[in-house]
Amino acid sequence: MSNRRIWVLSTTRADYGLLYWLLREIDEDPELELMLVVSGSHLSTEFGETVREIERDGFRIHRRLEILLSSDSRTAMVKAMGLTMLSCAESLAEDRPDLLVLLGDRFEIVPVALAAVAHGIPLAHLHGGETSRGALDEYFRHAVTKLANIHFPATEVYRRRIIQMGEDPAWVFNYGAPGLDHLHRSKPVSREALEESLGISLNRPTAIATFHPATSDMATGSGSQVANLLEALEACNDLQVVFSKANADTQGRDINQALARWCTDHPDRSRLFDNLGPLVYQGCLRHLDLMLGNSSSGLVEAPSFGLPVVNIGSRQEGRLAAGNVISVDNRVDEIRRGIALALSPEFRAQLIHLQNPYDRFGDGWTSRRIKETLKVVPLDTGVTKKGFIDAAMAAGNE
Repeated sequence: MSNRRIWVLSTTRADYGLLYWLLREIDEDPELELMLVVSGSHLSTEFGETVREIERDGFRIHRRLEILLSSDSRTAMVKAMGLTMLSCAESLAEDRPDLLVLLGDRFEIVPVALAAVAHGIPLAHLHGGETSRGALDEYFRHAVTKLANIHFPATEVYRRRIIQMGEDPAWVFNYGAPGLDHLHRSKPVSREALEESLGISLNRPTAIATFHPATSDMATGSGSQVANLLEALEACNDLQVVFSKANADTQGRDINQALARWCTDHPDRSRLFDNLGPLVYQGCLRHLDLMLGNSSSGLVEAPSFGLPVVNIGSRQEGRLAAGNVISVDNRVDEIRRGIALALSPEFRAQLIHLQNPYDRFGDGWTSRRIKETLKVVPLDTGVTKKGFIDAAMAAGNE
């Protein structure tokens, strides 16, 4: 019997960090063949050309799909989706994998999912069932859920939501968030090594900050949204900030330009990075004092470190959050209030025994459980012939 061939797509630094241990598990299993496809910002020098990091980790790139345009307007996003569809039409016809794996909710993955369906290739989707009402990701994520055959949500709440959407409970598996395997399986970055990587001393309060466009609310513009965060930081003279650039989303370049100007004006207490990489990023979560912005990692990863998070604006609205998250709106005074609360000893003290709702087993083997399921799940019509399971029927099948 030939090895099961699994086609996995990574388009950004973010999903690569979450997929890393699953990629490793598939690649090291003699009964599986990893077909790793990279696209999006991985191939862009503007966003750090992070494909080189993937290669340094020892993975062989099966395909590179060039789909990212130099513009980040909505029109450019739609054109990029079209390019992705055209690229996948030929790539999947040539590769004919047994199974295709997608993670998350970015715009690039929707045309890949559609192409898989058209080619009759079973699709597994990770991190479905979540909500983030402040981003277009909300639409994309649920669309991919309905196109997918096998589901790996990160919490029980999300598992039940996928079933509520009419998916068969037999093919919805809650093992937790695979990106959290890093906490258990990767060697932690020491404080000293982190200082060397960041090029700063951590002898004063330091924040990790990531701010992405709230793509479902573009009326105010991302430039003015991030401007409020930067204005709030002006009054926090003792706070040092490590910025990680926004992803390749609509108006993401506006954010990155604003961050670059602020860091140029405040060289004594700020650094801006195209890409920190999974291990250095998690070193920041482990050793820094708080997180700022609107990244999902504040809700998914940061709870494992008991790290206070000031979650700004609507981008993550609706996503399950632990007690480390302080949600504030986009006003300057609210952001300052959130920072003050996050830095208070009283708030940090109450996070000592915080449980991460996304780390179901807490043992670092979520990716292995997903891999083992991908390895044995039957790829016959029982999986590939989609139906709609009504809620009452789903309850009876659980």
